[in-house]
Amino acid sequence: MTTRTADPRVLPLIVDRWSPRSFDGNAVPAQDLAVIFEAAGLAPSAFNYQPWRFLYAVPGDANWAAFLDILIPFNQGWAKDAGALVFIVSDEAMRKDDGTANPNHSHSFDAGAAWALLALQATALGYHTHGMTGIDFDKARSVLGVPEGWRVEAAVAIGRQDSAEKLPDFLKEREAPSGRKPVAEVAAAGTFADLPA
Repeated sequence: MTTRTADPRVLPLIVDRWSPRSFDGNAVPAQDLAVIFEAAGLAPSAFNYQPWRFLYAVPGDANWAAFLDILIPFNQGWAKDAGALVFIVSDEAMRKDDGTANPNHSHSFDAGAAWALLALQATALGYHTHGMTGIDFDKARSVLGVPEGWRVEAAVAIGRQDSAEKLPDFLKEREAPSGRKPVAEVAAAGTFADLPA
């Protein structure tokens, strides 16, 4: 397995987080999921609206097969061994108690912040996560009962990492932390034109 490197001031937890596909098939205990979701809920959000919702299933429960079936076949092939499948949904509006609502420009941004904290907390507990948008979004909306005005953002597999040897050959070589673009390619002092081409 390759390793990532970063400035030593970057938190090791951030450097160590990556997205494997080989999981051991054991369900994530409810108490660990509760901690992971609690950490995700501490993410910042516009006006503290907290537009995210987490819908989940674990192997062997009443929803596992239906949740797995929402994924595209490629993702089903490896995610079947995850310890939990989570679908992240966000509220596209800021709804008030009087029934009125205003568009929430940052709902996806805020849900992304929650996903990042979810992934880091899972890593801190010895799990790995793998976020994915390789899902059937129409099926997700239907199976999960997501109402209008809410957006299905992504799915996340959570579990304990297992050996890469259980994966198909074409995935074994990819079962390692991926590299990242250097800061100079993604940040510029100035306008978009100041970024490298």
